[in-house]
Amino acid sequence: MRAARMLLPLLVLLTACSDPGAGSSAQTPPLPQPTRRAPSDAASIKLSFGPIVKRTAPAVVNISSKRVVRTRVDPFWEMFGGGMPRERVEGSLGSGVIVRSDGVIVTNNHVVEGGQEITVSLADRREFPARLLLADPRTDLAVLKIEATGLPVLAIDTGEDLQVGDLVLAIGDPFGVGQTVTNGIISALNRTEVGQEASSYIQTDAAINPGNSGGALVDMDGDLIGVNSFILSRSGSSSGVGFAVPGAVVRQVVESAFGGAKTVVRPWLGVRGQAVTAEIARSMGQELPQGVLVAAVYPGSSAARAGLTEGDVILAVDGQAVNDEAGLNYRISTHRPGDSVRLRVRRGQGETTPSVRLEAPPSQPARDERVIAGPNPLSGATVVNLSPATAADLGVDAFARGVLITAVDGRGLAARAGLRPGDLVRQVNGRTVADVRSLQGALAPGGREWEVVIERAGQRIAAKFRL
Repeated sequence: MRAARMLLPLLVLLTACSDPGAGSSAQTPPLPQPTRRAPSDAASIKLSFGPIVKRTAPAVVNISSKRVVRTRVDPFWEMFGGGMPRERVEGSLGSGVIVRSDGVIVTNNHVVEGGQEITVSLADRREFPARLLLADPRTDLAVLKIEATGLPVLAIDTGEDLQVGDLVLAIGDPFGVGQTVTNGIISALNRTEVGQEASSYIQTDAAINPGNSGGALVDMDGDLIGVNSFILSRSGSSSGVGFAVPGAVVRQVVESAFGGAKTVVRPWLGVRGQAVTAEIARSMGQELPQGVLVAAVYPGSSAARAGLTEGDVILAVDGQAVNDEAGLNYRISTHRPGDSVRLRVRRGQGETTPSVRLEAPPSQPARDERVIAGPNPLSGATVVNLSPATAADLGVDAFARGVLITAVDGRGLAARAGLRPGDLVRQVNGRTVADVRSLQGALAPGGREWEVVIERAGQRIAAKFRL
C-alpha cells in the first residue's frame, strides 16, 4: 500500500511531462514575440548607443543669445535728474536641433526670447549668426535660420507608437561644457498638468540640466520625438523628472515657420470643460472617471455646429483618450484649421461619434490695443479687447469678455493704483466697460474721484481713487 502511494506522484509527474497532444486535441497558440526587449544577458548589456549617437549628434547645436538690458539706478536720484539708467549685456545658453539641411533649427523660445544677437555653434565647431523665423511662447518653441547648406538633420517623429518604458537619448549642451548625451526611458506620456497650456509633454528620466533646453530627445531609430524643455527639481539640476515638447507639436511649429507665418494658428473646438472626477462619474452613472465634461459651448463654434451641448462627456479625439481639458485642447491643437476630427462623446446613457470640422478661434471684436493716458487711475496701462483669438494668444480664458490689462508701466498711475496685468476692467464710475472704446469714453469726462471695478482671478474688486 505504501509503495502504491509512492508511485502516485511519479505517475502524475510522468503524465505532466508527456506529449500534451496525446490527451487533448487543443493546441496552445504560441505567445507573440515582443518587439521591445530588455537586456537579457551579459552580451546584451554590453551593447552600445554609439551608432545612434554618431548618426544624431551632428544635428544638435549649441545656441547662445545676448540682449542689452537697461537697469534703473536709485529712484531718489532720478527725481533730481541724476543717475542715468545703465546698460548691461545678458546672455543665455541652450541647445537646438537642425530639422532642415538648409539651416532651419528648432529650439526653446526661452533660450532666444528677447535676444538681439543669436549665435549657433555646430557640432563641427563652425559658428553662424541666426535670425528668428517664428517664436511660439505657448509651446515654448522657436524656429531659427542660419545661412548654411548640406547640414545633418533629424527627422521629426510625431510619436504615435511611443510607449512608456521605451529607451530614449537626450542630447544637448548642459552647463555649456560641450555636447553631452544621456540616456533613460520614457517615464510618462501626455503630461498636461505641467508646463505650457498648449502642450502635452513627454516625461523622461534621461538627465536634463541647464543648457539642455532646446536639445533633442531621440528614440532608438534616431528620430526626434521631442525637444527637451524643462525639469522639475528642488536643486536646479536633474532629478530624473524632465519634460520634452512632443514631436507632433514641434512639427506643427516648424511647418508654420516654413510657410512664412509669424505665429502658429491653431484650431479651437469652442468648449469649456472639466475632468470627470470619481464623484462626477458616480453622479452620472459612469463606472470609471473618464473623459472631459462639457461645461459650456461657445456660440457659433465648431463644437456648437457639431451639436455638442452642456453635460456631454468627450471621451476621445480620433481614437485618442482625453481625460482633462488640457489634454483635449492639445489633441485639437495638433490639427490645422479646416481639418475634421472624430469625437467619441457620451450623452446620457449612450454614445455618439460626431465629426467636427475645426476652425481658428474667432478674432471679433478686434484687438484694438491701446495705452491709456491722462489723469485717471488707468494711466500707463496697456489694454486690449478680448476675443477667443486674443485670449488664446495671451493664455487667458477664451470665454472671457471685456477689456484686459496686458501691461502696466511701473511709473504710471495704474501701477500706483495696484492694477496688474491680467485684470479685467468691468466698470468705471458706474458705467459698464464692454470694449476699449467704451473704456476710454468712461475715462474721458475726467474728474478727481474714480470708482473702478475689476475682475481678478474670478473675483470682482471695487476700489475708489482720488487724484
